[in-house]
Amino acid sequence: MSISIKIQPNTYIDSVSLMALSTRANQLDGVDQAIIAMATEMNKEVMKNVGLYTDEIDQAQTSDLVIAVDAGQSMDSADLIREIELLMTEKKEKNTSQSVERYTTIETAKKAIPEANLAVISVNGQYAAREARKALANDLHVMMFSDNVSVEEEIQLKELAHEKGLLLMGPDCGTAIINNVGLCFANKVRKGSIGIVGASGTGSQEISVRIHEFGEGVSQLIGTGGRDLSEAVGGRMMLDAIDALEEDSDTKVIVLISKPPAKNVEEKILARVRQANKPVVIWFIGSDSRPNENGIYFEKMSKAAALRAVTLAGINADQLDSHPLNVPLIDEIREKLNPEQRYIRGLFTGGTLCDEAMYTAKERFSDVYSNIATDEEHILHFGEQSRAHTFIDFGADEFTNGKPHPMIDPSNRIARFVEEAADPTVGVIVMDFVLGYGSHPDPVGVMVPYMKEAKEKAAKEGRHLEIIGYVLGTDLDKQDINEQVEKLTAIGATYASSSQNAGLLAREFVVKGVTEQ
Repeated sequence: MSISIKIQPNTYIDSVSLMALSTRANQLDGVDQAIIAMATEMNKEVMKNVGLYTDEIDQAQTSDLVIAVDAGQSMDSADLIREIELLMTEKKEKNTSQSVERYTTIETAKKAIPEANLAVISVNGQYAAREARKALANDLHVMMFSDNVSVEEEIQLKELAHEKGLLLMGPDCGTAIINNVGLCFANKVRKGSIGIVGASGTGSQEISVRIHEFGEGVSQLIGTGGRDLSEAVGGRMMLDAIDALEEDSDTKVIVLISKPPAKNVEEKILARVRQANKPVVIWFIGSDSRPNENGIYFEKMSKAAALRAVTLAGINADQLDSHPLNVPLIDEIREKLNPEQRYIRGLFTGGTLCDEAMYTAKERFSDVYSNIATDEEHILHFGEQSRAHTFIDFGADEFTNGKPHPMIDPSNRIARFVEEAADPTVGVIVMDFVLGYGSHPDPVGVMVPYMKEAKEKAAKEGRHLEIIGYVLGTDLDKQDINEQVEKLTAIGATYASSSQNAGLLAREFVVKGVTEQ
């Protein structure tokens, strides 16, 4: 092991840029492990966990930037530090060439661009609330990509935003589409008449993509942050967003998305939408079924929710290709799997996509485990091996502390895929590949060598390994969705046409030989 550390005092780089830089640094020849991060206590803990911690890092301040590199036995880490600094210089020069002027504070930016009405906050959580207050004080709507903001600060900020008639999206809000402009992680979709309010990033992306596929479009996609429908926060942002979409003349139908809310918050949301003058579709992932009400439609799965929304917007559902499940394929795969190949392993970059597949499996099986399970009995803790049916969200905090999001850096998922593919009890591995703004330029391509090798290895051992891939994207995204799908099918993987179908196919493929418990 050859470790080099470089501290750059009083040097701030936002978390999104650090994600991209860390990904590129870890792809350099000779790098065993590289971390580029602000010297926060959380990031120092991550460096300890991966063996990159030194006394020099211990003395660094939260305002300092740390570059830590382990070159293993291959080359000098100091040389790699210099290469990383070149990457950072390239990025700085690129940003400078693309921007006539840069602003160091929200106040100066607002003064220079008085027509601006929205700020995206992507700083360390320790400072995010302070910057959000500045934005609100300057009459700016706020999207907080930053996480690690306290619940108390979130409540205070959302109350202030409400008083000022502004939106406070977040904290930990990863997706929004405002006036047809995608923010942070978002897909390129046509503008239309369906407004979305989402307490779930990839859930909102999934609904927007299906709406686009079915021929309609999105008026606005307003993120709330994942805690908004908790009992403490009380749905403040979702309620304000419903108000905003009701007042928006371009919005004809409203879709609400969340993981199961706190019961009293759910009732508060329902009381509000019962007064709405527009139809509302509700997809609360994993919630119990309930009957539709006048103008309110409850759906249990993503594609069904999107179909309901577009038909309410005036599209004839009978003319749509809703991609029903391929029953002959299900029968074929069941026959290929050995009796001991009883289990599904879901490896996801999107938390809601993971949730949908997990809840789909739970409808049939009781031995379903996940790092995002809501009951202690079925939680898979960080570092634990999979058991039975396991679904992992690689975007959860334990995987992203000090590392880029898996939509950008697939290394954690690749390592786990190799492990799961070697398990003789696994019949199906299901994965998502998310396209759009902020995501990896070739998410399927980076996995292809590993998928191909795993299928070949399984065949030599006398078993069929079924891989299901779902590509979340549209024909308008920068990444070519048709090219991504072709890469999947070329190595013998099954392409699922939606998140809903991915979960259903995975479940149905392994039904044979599984005893429910």
